[in-house]
Amino acid sequence: MGEQMKYVKLGSTGLDVSRIALGCMSYGSPGDGTHEWTLDEEAARPFIRQAVEAGVNFFDTANSYSAGTSEEIVGRALREFADRDSVVIATKVYGRTRKGPNGSGLSRKAIFAEVDASLRRLGTDYIDLYQIHRWDYRTPIEETLEALHDVVKAGKVRYLGASSMHAWQLAKAVFTADLHGWTRFVSMQNHYNLLYREEEREMLPLCADQKIGVLPWSPLARGRLAREWNESSPRSESDEFGKTLYGDDDRPIVDAVGEVARARNIGRAQVALAWVAKNPAVTAPIIGATKPHHLAHAVAALDIQLSDEEIVALEEHYRPQAVAGFI
Repeated sequence: MGEQMKYVKLGSTGLDVSRIALGCMSYGSPGDGTHEWTLDEEAARPFIRQAVEAGVNFFDTANSYSAGTSEEIVGRALREFADRDSVVIATKVYGRTRKGPNGSGLSRKAIFAEVDASLRRLGTDYIDLYQIHRWDYRTPIEETLEALHDVVKAGKVRYLGASSMHAWQLAKAVFTADLHGWTRFVSMQNHYNLLYREEEREMLPLCADQKIGVLPWSPLARGRLAREWNESSPRSESDEFGKTLYGDDDRPIVDAVGEVARARNIGRAQVALAWVAKNPAVTAPIIGATKPHHLAHAVAALDIQLSDEEIVALEEHYRPQAVAGFI
């Protein structure tokens, strides 16, 4: 493992994870029609290898990414580049993976089918962190939690986590699990960056109080914080979900990131990631990597200490936002 990487416990568990996680939504068969910007297996493998060599031991994917091909690519690469027990593989359940009834959601039937399908695609006999991708309004949370507890007890999953939802929902899930003696969620993967800070109101304090690890997705706001305001990328042009998250009033914040980066002579991504990582509630931001410098900048960001003046400059233009990312 790399000497620069830092490691931290995930929430209240004994599990050691790198201070950044490699998000693997960018890796998958482009022809599946899900994400036009994804890298195929040949193009993706060098980034997974680069992450392992940089000391990243935490890899995050989902059953629904690129129709399951993301899990397949990640699983094959990690079998080649790393020892299975030295890496932490996280995946998710909820999104639609096949047509018809029970092809999505968090029912007992769906969870039992999807955990086995993910294990097959990943080519492993256990998943380190199994996360519910969203809240399922059509399934009682008790059914979901008991099914998740059962896959842990069956040895198929080591830890359970959740992703974007309202704070009251996470609280309900955690305390319902406690009430029944079921395995509780140890992590929250949520939408958090300089352009979207609504999680600071309820979710981050809840996670801090309950010692639940926080794994922010889109810490660079789909790349907006890593480039000039008027620049675009293939992903930004074709990412329909991303277009719903941010607006034109974000420009002063993006410009402030640029000013801090220029003053320090470092990349914008390093500034934006350093800001996310400094929050004591945050365990490990999830970063995507489709160019070699992406990972290098992410690792370097862990050593950056922003001054009080820089933090004020980065935060002063923020205005309250409508809830975005899971509604």
